[in-house]
Amino acid sequence: MKDVRTWIEIDAKPLRHNAEQFLRLLPPATRLMAVIKSNAYGHGLVQVANLLASNQLPVIGNHSLWFGVDSIVEALRLRREGIRNPILVLGYTLPSRLAEAGTNGIVLTVSNFDALKAIAGLRKRPPIHIKIDTGMHRQGFLAQDVSKLLNFLKRFKIAPQGIYTHFASAKDPAYPEYTTSQLGQFKKVVLAFRQSGLRPPVCHTAATGGTLLFPESHLDMVRIGMGLYGYWPSPESGALLSVPKFKNLKFKDLQPVLTWKAVVGEVKEIPKGSPVGYDGTERVKRAAKIAVLPVGYWHGYDRGLSGIGEVLIRGRRAKVLGRVSMDMTVVDVSGIPSVKVGDESVLIGRQGKEAVWADELAEKIGTAHYEFLTRINPLIHRIIV
Repeated sequence: MKDVRTWIEIDAKPLRHNAEQFLRLLPPATRLMAVIKSNAYGHGLVQVANLLASNQLPVIGNHSLWFGVDSIVEALRLRREGIRNPILVLGYTLPSRLAEAGTNGIVLTVSNFDALKAIAGLRKRPPIHIKIDTGMHRQGFLAQDVSKLLNFLKRFKIAPQGIYTHFASAKDPAYPEYTTSQLGQFKKVVLAFRQSGLRPPVCHTAATGGTLLFPESHLDMVRIGMGLYGYWPSPESGALLSVPKFKNLKFKDLQPVLTWKAVVGEVKEIPKGSPVGYDGTERVKRAAKIAVLPVGYWHGYDRGLSGIGEVLIRGRRAKVLGRVSMDMTVVDVSGIPSVKVGDESVLIGRQGKEAVWADELAEKIGTAHYEFLTRINPLIHRIIV
């Protein structure tokens, strides 16, 4: 890239590969929802949606591809970009935005009676999916509220297009009991709906972990988020391919989609004992050659990586020196020959035989790769490669 100092590359080939891996697991009638909320987990909302909705992924053409977003704002952005696929808003929608959903054919999650009452009062109601709380204890109607819920739906002639729940711990194969319990409770709620005369056509429970580990939870649709971007939802789920129970799973691997790069902006040598960065938290133990990268925690390169992070330059690892600043990060390139201004550094991704992925960086700072990826600044230029 000639005109930007730092940029994100989204590789269409791994994205397609990952989508195909999950499609192989699904019965023909089960839909795939690509969860692209929160700027597609940092990958770029519009870029990822366009790739998945286009004919570059013909294998999905035989399925009804849905998109899952967090907000009406994200959903309307997709509509403005010409995305016509079904869209489900997974998060809370303000009452003032409900009418826009109806006008644009955007499906909303309804998870409480306040939202249901607001929808009942609309002249043009948006399509809805009812969210049931089976044990996550976040969004959703509780089991004891289902009878009241059914009475309300029938009284106001509201026919939900879908009903769903979310598993709290499906990504851990060592403790299946809670997930199994949640699934059982959800099926009881679905049965109660049907007995009352309401038959939502789309029932869904499984995200990436549930899709991999609990095939009985596939139902009418699965919601694939982190797996779509090439990461296992947890280390435990990533080890499943070596477990005898899953040896026949039609699943090869996952391939990360995002690479984050930055140019080297400055190179110089500093003497032994020199402090580096704010407050002199680290001093070089020998004469060192340093490179300054024009990225910092404002861009999403976490300050917790101060003194412990590593980037790739010329195919080799370069350790972060001192504190990560708001807009700059210093790395030690003493052992890397011929580093010069303008060289590409890789903050997340592969360069040569080396790779630094988001799960490694997240582990270093005691967080999850979900957080690390989604906190990459959305203003950074993203390109499809």
